[in-house]
Amino acid sequence: MEKQTIVFAGGGTGGHLFPAVAMAEALKEMEPEIDSVFIGTANKLESRIVPSLGYPFHTVWISGLQRRFTLSNLLFPFKVVVSLVQSRSLLRRLSPAVVVGTGGYVCGPVLFVASRMGLPTLIQEQNSYPGITTRILARFVTETHVAFDETKRHLPPESVVVKSGTPVRLQVGRIESGAAKARFGFTPRSLVVLILGGSLGSASINRAVESVVRRMEGTEVCFIWQTGEHDFERFRGWETKMSPSVRVFPFITDMGEAYAAADVVICRAGATSLAEVTAAGLPAILVPYPYATAQHQFHNASVLVEAGAAVMVEDHNLDRLHEVLQHLITDEEHRRVMARNAKRVGHPEAARNLARRILQLARHKGNPA
Repeated sequence: MEKQTIVFAGGGTGGHLFPAVAMAEALKEMEPEIDSVFIGTANKLESRIVPSLGYPFHTVWISGLQRRFTLSNLLFPFKVVVSLVQSRSLLRRLSPAVVVGTGGYVCGPVLFVASRMGLPTLIQEQNSYPGITTRILARFVTETHVAFDETKRHLPPESVVVKSGTPVRLQVGRIESGAAKARFGFTPRSLVVLILGGSLGSASINRAVESVVRRMEGTEVCFIWQTGEHDFERFRGWETKMSPSVRVFPFITDMGEAYAAADVVICRAGATSLAEVTAAGLPAILVPYPYATAQHQFHNASVLVEAGAAVMVEDHNLDRLHEVLQHLITDEEHRRVMARNAKRVGHPEAARNLARRILQLARHKGNPA
């Protein structure tokens, strides 16, 4: 294939950013000549993560609407106009073969302009209930790829919808467990609990985990704890206080290594987290974010619970977290069964399948295959 550029637009949270990174990695593995370029915002997660991974990064001036009255809401119409102009300028300069969106407000102007320019466009929607950006753009883009069957009924009937799963980064499930545990300073025999409150952290999960870690002090259980930036200063001293059983991070970039070291995961039920957990084949305690649109995290979690791959603890019941975790820690056979079920419901090939479709769109200039 001749050298081509694929533009990815999406960010704000890891749930929108890392599926794009996963597809870019899969594209590079299949076609080393492909250039993946990212468009995001200047003050969110993607502005730090994307350059650190070595991808070119450009910004547009856009933000989401807040539910309460803010100055940012007053500026929103101006931001939309500016972001549309910026998107057109960037796309003309980059001349991409395909433009891919992974949700969040940043992909709105980029995908809309790309579709108006006649460029092949693809949206990858992670959640069972699609975000407003996906619901608006689905009628304009070439294809919308989803992770859940039920997502289709929330999209315009004229949109082209394909179920492909949520892409996860290629190293998830590839790293040997003992080596990963050693890199975190644990022994290969350590039972490791990985705590993820989402890319921005979760105050309620952190409070519950604080109690759990205290109660498990002196046991052989170890913790890899992503607190989020906001709570990191509060808990960073725990590595000294509880060493060698606790490792605390504001954000974990190398998630493949963290999953490889883990025996149990405690996390929110965002679609990207669930795709990673199932690709890694790990038993999980899921704590759905209670304010997610249309309770989509509750529905996401229910799919894994019904498959026997996870246990759900709702946010208002987090005082049960220690009890539930203790049961999993002491029941190795239950963990094995959950791990097998997680592997069974996962879509570990989603990144490669989506990368193949992106390459097809690039070759066929957006015509359906």
